[in-house]
Amino acid sequence: MKIVNSFLALMFMVFAFVQVNDPDPILWILIYGVMASISVMAIFEFYIPKLMWVLVAGYSIYAAMLFPGLIDWLNSDDRSLLFDDLAKMQFIYIEESREFLGLMICLLVLGFYFIRSYKRKPA
Repeated sequence: MKIVNSFLALMFMVFAFVQVNDPDPILWILIYGVMASISVMAIFEFYIPKLMWVLVAGYSIYAAMLFPGLIDWLNSDDRSLLFDDLAKMQFIYIEESREFLGLMICLLVLGFYFIRSYKRKPA
């Protein structure tokens, strides 16, 4: 599990690093930075369920706010625009869809850590 947690920590650090050129870099560096920290703590099997619940609530609320953009992207004719670097400037729903998917990755990893935290029983 240390390898998986190390990979997730590194992944979130890279995610945070590439947010420097994002329209809202501070928010996303914080989101991914916190996830990197959670992943580092998981390497040592140190979980803070209350913090994870707060993150789940916050990320879920933010994802709900971005959900209409995801629907717009799903209804668009060219879904490959999600991977086009210039499309985010042409269509706001592209950036919202990317952010929504980033939050879904965070929520999946938090779910994984919840399962791990409840499986780990103190001796």
